[in-house]
Formats: sequence, structure tokens, C-alpha cells
Amino acid sequence: MQEKIIILDFGSQYTQLIARRVREINVYCEIYPFNKVPELDGSVKGVILSGSPFSVRDENAPVPDLSKIKGRLPLLGVCYGAQYMAHNYGGEVAPSDSREYGRANLAYVDKKSDLLKGVSDHSQVWMSHGDTIVRLPENFKIIASTEDIDVAAYRIEDEVTYGLQFHPEVYHSTEGKQILKNFVVDICGCSQDWTPDSFVESTVKELKDKIGNDKVVLGLSGGVDSSVAAVLLHKAIGKNLTCIFVDNGLLRKGEYETVLESYKGMGLNVIGVDAKDRFLGELNGVSDPETKRKIIGRVFIEVFDSEAHKIKDVKWLAQGTIYPDVIESVSVNGPSATIKSHHNVGGLPEKMHLKVVEPLNLLFKDEVRRVGRALDISQNILGRHPFPGPGLAIRILGDITAEKVALLQEVDHIFIESLKKSGLYDDVWQAGVILLPVQSVGVMGDERTYENVVALRAVASTDGMTADWVHLPYDFLARVSNDIINKVKGVNRVVYDISSKPPATIEWE
Repeated sequence: MQEKIIILDFGSQYTQLIARRVREINVYCEIYPFNKVPELDGSVKGVILSGSPFSVRDENAPVPDLSKIKGRLPLLGVCYGAQYMAHNYGGEVAPSDSREYGRANLAYVDKKSDLLKGVSDHSQVWMSHGDTIVRLPENFKIIASTEDIDVAAYRIEDEVTYGLQFHPEVYHSTEGKQILKNFVVDICGCSQDWTPDSFVESTVKELKDKIGNDKVVLGLSGGVDSSVAAVLLHKAIGKNLTCIFVDNGLLRKGEYETVLESYKGMGLNVIGVDAKDRFLGELNGVSDPETKRKIIGRVFIEVFDSEAHKIKDVKWLAQGTIYPDVIESVSVNGPSATIKSHHNVGGLPEKMHLKVVEPLNLLFKDEVRRVGRALDISQNILGRHPFPGPGLAIRILGDITAEKVALLQEVDHIFIESLKKSGLYDDVWQAGVILLPVQSVGVMGDERTYENVVALRAVASTDGMTADWVHLPYDFLARVSNDIINKVKGVNRVVYDISSKPPATIEWE
């Protein structure tokens, strides 16, 4: 039985980050909404309470049932979690009268505390809260303070229960990972056996037991998630896995051919489907971004379904779903508002009456890559930037034509290849080019031109939930701009997108 830490989510933007930090210590953990506490069997070694956008003083503040946890299992409250315990068990939480957002330094650290073992006297921590604990219940003891805040951390006497008013999971808390390690390893007694190799071994065994001799079909996209899922399944069931790779006509230049070739080199049984004309035909004249996504999703399902039915006796549909998708669907407030329709294989299981297998649904994106390395998958695939399911359709603003796709493929190819040649590709999480529905005046030779504008986009991120624009060198941007304008007929202006997410999104549509 895999030992684990349970994280109860109160809606904080940092909850997934707590989980990722715990997993970086090679300890497995799972996130649950605060009001859906799972069965606490022998595998659960401890519980962490997350932060929250709520105040504990709010009328509708989330209230967890800790009756089976507090005093029985090691418990760590972070920010809201710490304030909730102080407030609920007889202390007082009030609005802050001093600044409690951003960096702070610990002025006092209880060196005897198991939680703060190895933490420096003036360690930097990250505060992010509008309330503060002004009075602790009787059996609570302060174990850390800052100059402005008396109760930066506490423990409950005669219990293995702790609270932190700061966020140990964020990068700015310089020794936050040490604090989390103290909790999950030393206090909870976790053995740090959650590794890529152990995941591969246990998942392959589970897949063999679950699927047996049944046949499985998987839609490949050329991306990291579907590729790693395919290799895991192939390791478990061999020739009983059939992969389908659909060319929707909206991929990068030459991508269909090169990716198909690389999959065959990996020993996977892959069927390539050229459906370019069908997708572009259905998208003819459509400009609305959401309509584009829905058309692409529908046509993909129809094409995939048609191909899958050519394979006899398929019982399972495999998907490359990863853990953030799972968390999103069972979040505290239910599935979050649709910012955009995602194009994966949603709707396929119902249409095809297949059972679903999702070998990666416990992993974050960076863990998927580590598992891929454990499976000896080529860095060319593992290092690939994420690419949107609808492809270039949502990078062509306005209606889509074969001519616009061809033009954007050429521009995109110059940009991506330039990043690779300049050694910048791996510094960027995702890059692409957007074709704007704008024409601008230019001069080429002695003639005025009236041609297209393209925007380059390059962002740094770890999971796509937040992203910052990459400060690419000016001389690199100048070179790329010249190359694009000189080599791609129809473009006479190149701009660079310097907006971050939030408030912008990574894609323009």
C-alpha cells in the first residue's frame, strides 16, 4: 500500500504547489476538497491544511471536520489552515494592522521544534494573508515569529499538530522545502520511496492486472503526456495497444511526418490519419474562437471513432489525463468556470462505449517528464513545448484558410528553429506565433506593401497555470524578425508579446 500525505484544499491558488513540493521530496500525496475527506486508512501518514481566499471570520468560511485527524495523525495547517485551528479551538484571529503580504524574515525560531529543524534565524518566508492570529488557545505554543507578527508558526502541546501563517511551498520561502521535509519525513515518518522508477514499476503491474488481454486504443498528439502514456501502456500490454495519430492540418510544419516516424522508431503500433482537408473544410469561414475549438473537438472525435472501429474487440480508451485535470474536476468550488474548451478526447468514452484507462492521472507535468526519462523516451519528445489541441487554429485570429495555415507554419518554423539553434528552446516553456487579423503598411525595395502582422510569444512556466513572458535577447529577436520578413512572403511586421498570465492567457484565443 502506497504511503501518502493528504492535503485538504480550501481553494488556495497555492494548493497544487504544496503537493508538488511534497512530491519533490519523493513522498506521494493527494489533494481533496476540505469537505470530502477520504477514508484515513493505514496508508495516510499525515494531513496538510491549505490556504484559502476566505477569512476564517467570513460567514461562509470553509469549515473542515478534523475530528478523525487532529490529535490522531500529524497535522500541519498552512495560512488559512493555521488560522482556522487557532480560531476554532479558542484563540482569536483579527484583521491585520500591519503589512502581511510578500517577503518577511523570521526574527525568532524555536530551535528545539521538530518542524523548524535546520531553519536559519533570519530565514526568509512568504506571507499572503489579510488576517493574523492575535491570540493562541491555551495549549498552543509559538515556535516562530517575525518582527511584525508574533505568531508566524505554532505547535499544539501534547499533539503532533502545527500551524504556519506563511507559505512554505512558494519559492520565496527560502527554507520552506526544509520545513515541509521536516514534517513529511521526520514527523510523519514517510520513507521517500515515491520515485519515477517506483511509479513505472507499480503502474505497469496495475495496468497488466486491470487490462489483462483486452485491447486498448489511444489518441496520440505528439505531446509529452500522450507519448509517456503510450510507452507505459506498451510496456504493460505490448501489441494489444493501438495508437492513432490524427493530422488535423493545424500542426507545425512537418510535425505529422517527423512525429509519426519517431513513434514507429519507439516500437509503438501507430496508425497515422491524414484528415487535413476535412478539418479545414469544416472550419471554412469560422472566426469565433470557441466555435473553432468545438468544431475541431467534434471532428477529431468523429475521425478517431471511425479509425478505432476498424480495430476489432477494443475494450479500453487510454487518455493522457494528468493530475491537475483531475484536481480541477473535483475542486472546492466544483469545476472552475470554462475559460476555454479543451480539445482532448472528451466525449469519446461515451460515444464509443469504452472503459477509460488514465495511467498518468496521479502525476504533475514535471513528474510526467521524469517518468518519461525513466522509460528512456527521447529528449526530443520529453523536451517538446506544450502545443494546444486545436493547434494553429487558435493562433490564427479570425477565419482559417489553407493559405493562412501555410504562412503561419513557415513563420512558426523559423521562430522555433531559431530558439533551438540559439540554445534558448529549453529556457522557454512554450513558444509560438500568432497571425493577427491586421495588415500594416511597409516598404520593400521602392514599393509600399500592405501585408500581415505576426506576434511572437514565448513564456516561462512550470505547469501553465501562471506564466511570465521570456526576456529573449534583443539581438535574437532582431535576427528572427529579419528572417521572417525576408523569407515569408506576406509578412512585413513582427511584434513580441510581453504580457504575463494572469492577466493575459498563454494563447490569444
